[in-house]
Amino acid sequence: MSAAGDGAWPHVTLVLGGARSGKSRHAEALVREAGAAPWTYVATAEAWDEEMRTRIAHHRAERAVTGEGGWITIDSPLDLAGALRSAAAESPVLVDCLTLWLTNLMLGERDVSAALEAFFDALSMRKAPVVLVANEVGLGIVPENALARAFRDAAGRLNQRIAARAGRVLFIVAGLPVVVK
Repeated sequence: MSAAGDGAWPHVTLVLGGARSGKSRHAEALVREAGAAPWTYVATAEAWDEEMRTRIAHHRAERAVTGEGGWITIDSPLDLAGALRSAAAESPVLVDCLTLWLTNLMLGERDVSAALEAFFDALSMRKAPVVLVANEVGLGIVPENALARAFRDAAGRLNQRIAARAGRVLFIVAGLPVVVK
């Protein structure tokens, strides 16, 4: 790991939870509380099919803020480091979600280690609050295939590395935040 990624990140909050646990809604509220609009929303989802396009449209509609300000969305399914660097320095940032980003990297056969190091370096350079959303995928059954097991293991390691440095870690259960750190 690079030297920039070794220290603490007091400005970082990691929001973990299962599918449909309320983690994105809670993370959005944290970002709105962290500073004035505009807030930056880094979206990592890719619209692979009609159902995913509908989900993305629904999330965008939920974030819509009338009047001046609101959310600035950066779609970045692969270059999370670049998205963090391009966000306004004073803007609170929400990254939703690290699990989809990792999926995109692995399915795209990208260099996951290099992408992680670039992400950690970019994260350590930010001064404004950053809220990261990730799924806790290690609570279910052991996946039946090698790719799914490799993904579960990589996601668990990613969450551990971020949690170790983040100033705050929350686990969302049925829409309720449980403070982990």
